[in-house]
Amino acid sequence: MTQAKAVGIGVIGLGHWGPNHVRVFGQTAGARVVVAADPSADRRRHVGNLYRDVELVETAQAVLGRADVDAVVIATPARTHFELASAALEAGKHVLLEKPMCTSIADARALFETARRTNRALIHGHVFVYNTGVRYIKDGLRRGDFGVPQYVHATRTNLGPIRPDVNVVEDLATHEITIFDYLFDCAPNWVSATGSRLLGTDREDVAFVTLEYGESTLAHVHVSWLNPQKVRTLTLVGSRRMVVWDDMEPVEPVRVYDKGVMEEPYYDSFGEFQLRLRDGDIVIPKVTSQEPLKVQADAFVRRLTSGESTVSESASGVRLVACLDAIRESLHAQGRRVAPACESLA
Repeated sequence: MTQAKAVGIGVIGLGHWGPNHVRVFGQTAGARVVVAADPSADRRRHVGNLYRDVELVETAQAVLGRADVDAVVIATPARTHFELASAALEAGKHVLLEKPMCTSIADARALFETARRTNRALIHGHVFVYNTGVRYIKDGLRRGDFGVPQYVHATRTNLGPIRPDVNVVEDLATHEITIFDYLFDCAPNWVSATGSRLLGTDREDVAFVTLEYGESTLAHVHVSWLNPQKVRTLTLVGSRRMVVWDDMEPVEPVRVYDKGVMEEPYYDSFGEFQLRLRDGDIVIPKVTSQEPLKVQADAFVRRLTSGESTVSESASGVRLVACLDAIRESLHAQGRRVAPACESLA
């Protein structure tokens, strides 16, 4: 595919999130949204009133059969992802697939292999790895600004909406797990999860998940549908500095704390306290605000036109599904540590 020809985009699924893809790809240089599909006439009518140049159809097959569609965005319920993405890849379409890739690690691996066999791009659609605050933390880790990462804690809570098809981990914690994967460039050694079903359904509505990365870096995430406050924060504690990202803070989302614990330079006896706190400056870096979904769309088009790799290639999506499988097992085993099945996909 060359840059001279605009990438023809088809969007499958026009529920809560799909229309946003129609909007951002319609604003992305080098792309053109030609068709969008949803079985609901009401949803098609709604999107048609907003984007009059986009053809609206009822079925995914009507999108996949078009010669002017080079790539599809799949924004449908997770249980449909494997079938739809497989059909798209086999039809020769590149795929941007919303999270999670699939509902089982077996399906995720099979999808990965189909993309490799058909030589089509399969990109894991996850906007938070394109968030400028998260990318600031990643760049700081790469430069060593924070020292050795010691632990990271994230919170993602709100009062609803309560999903009928997935539990709170699959709905909310997928964001943090993908962020951890992006920050640490690897899968966790193990996961441990506990949760409650306070609403009396068969799905957890509050959960606490711990993961270990590398030699000893712990990551923890608290997710809940039953919190009166909408919270979206991540704190990374390094050996040199600490950094906090608050996604609900539109102006100053990142703060770097020059704080930590130091050994005393000397002491006279074994009984004297040998550690002291270091309290330094708080720096608020300038982080340019960009819509993550738009940044993701730009990256997807560059992937197709120039071959530039994205930060959300399909392998990261497979690792996410492996983590979700392990978390599910740990929840059922009352918090037992479970190693995700994340063997090499090379």
